[in-house]
Amino acid sequence: MPDNQKNSGNHPGSLSKIRKIFGLNIGTMLFGCLLIYMLFSAVLYLTSTNIESYLVISGPLSRNETYTGLALREESVHQAETSGYVSYYAREGSKINASGAVYGISSTQPSETTSELSAEQLSQIRSNMLSFSKGFNSSRFNSTYSFKYELEGDILQYAQTPGSSTATVSSASSDSSDESADSVPAVSTASYAGQTLSKADTDGIVLYSVDGYEGKSLENLTAEDFDQTAYHETDLKNQGTVNAGDNMYTLVTDERWSLLIPLSGKQAAKLKDRTSVRVKFMKDGMTQSGDFSIVEIDKAKYGKIDFNKGLIRYAADRFLEIELVTNTVTGLKIPLSSIVTKEFYKIPSAYLTVNKDQESGIMIQSTDKNGNTTQKFVKATVYGEDELESTEEEESPGSIYYIDMSNFKEGDVAVDTENQSKYVIREVGVLEGTYCINQGYAVFRRIQILDQNEEYAVISRETRYGLSRYDHIVRNADKVDEQEILY
Repeated sequence: MPDNQKNSGNHPGSLSKIRKIFGLNIGTMLFGCLLIYMLFSAVLYLTSTNIESYLVISGPLSRNETYTGLALREESVHQAETSGYVSYYAREGSKINASGAVYGISSTQPSETTSELSAEQLSQIRSNMLSFSKGFNSSRFNSTYSFKYELEGDILQYAQTPGSSTATVSSASSDSSDESADSVPAVSTASYAGQTLSKADTDGIVLYSVDGYEGKSLENLTAEDFDQTAYHETDLKNQGTVNAGDNMYTLVTDERWSLLIPLSGKQAAKLKDRTSVRVKFMKDGMTQSGDFSIVEIDKAKYGKIDFNKGLIRYAADRFLEIELVTNTVTGLKIPLSSIVTKEFYKIPSAYLTVNKDQESGIMIQSTDKNGNTTQKFVKATVYGEDELESTEEEESPGSIYYIDMSNFKEGDVAVDTENQSKYVIREVGVLEGTYCINQGYAVFRRIQILDQNEEYAVISRETRYGLSRYDHIVRNADKVDEQEILY
């Protein structure tokens, strides 16, 4: 046998050696391809432009500022004239008429009394109890005591009305309220069932608490009065006995009231030209307008908001959380970094036409080297529209369209397909806009800015060829190539 044949049988070839070294098989080859792909993708990602997306939302430019306001009211504190056991007849926070019974005092423990009421009066009481039951909130259980006083006051009023002779109702104590007590008992005598009744001397809102601010006015307020940590309110409702001279209730006697809010120098400068302002009360979400002025207390600036209604809702609150509704411009909110400017050819709307495939475009006229005139339809994308002002001669002069410059060049002749008039394309207009990426690539959308600050702008949601709520746009517009597929 030749030597070379012996050698070929005894020594493996180069491929066999590689197989032994690397263990080459189909699994290794697939892993190698995958590794190469991952390395390529990583390099591509690190070297490519990082595009940030932003979801277009609607709303004001910024949140309205919130404040804690101190309420000033026309109010007076009333004391007990005698000592004894007390029973209340007016619901706290309700309106009471002059001569309406607020509470009664007796020298002995009140005993249960009965009154003959008519069917109509009983029906009214049931209706009030049903209304309270439907609106009852367990987190405000103290409202049952307020209703108790209102109910007892109603029964007291009915009991002193001549002709009540159909049913018997106890006027001792019932726990239930929330209806307006506009007509808390107006009685003709100063005593009832062994009690000395205390009656309101004027119309007002009844409160069973004092906090020391009852005599406060703008003239005697100090900076310390705005410290809520030092605020203390005393509850005057007493289920036992009272002594002559004890504070019994507070009566708010004027529907006009004011809120004072502390202002920083920046806030005062922002609000200095306002004479009125709209306020949202955080307690219940209600809003109302008031007269606004800036006053000085202890060399500090305060906003004074005067109201002439709505007091009954907040009569029991000395401090109120409010929001000044000053940011009234609303629209679509976008970051300033997403805004770009772009040039377009301007062309009268009469020269925009539609072909048989319902594509928008312009009929362009050209002349060949032999002098023959031809017309060619060129597709045009419209990015904006401005209406022309009407004149006496022409009521509807049409609009100006902004079209993409990529398919046209300066000097192209556009033809009106209806009357064959000509227009030379040369005028350039600039639009502000942003790039919409809903479809995975950048598309310019026109914007019209209504307001802006250092970071964001509010744009009109009515702009034709513009953005819509929940569109996705590019936040960093300076990194965009419109021809590039972004994702």
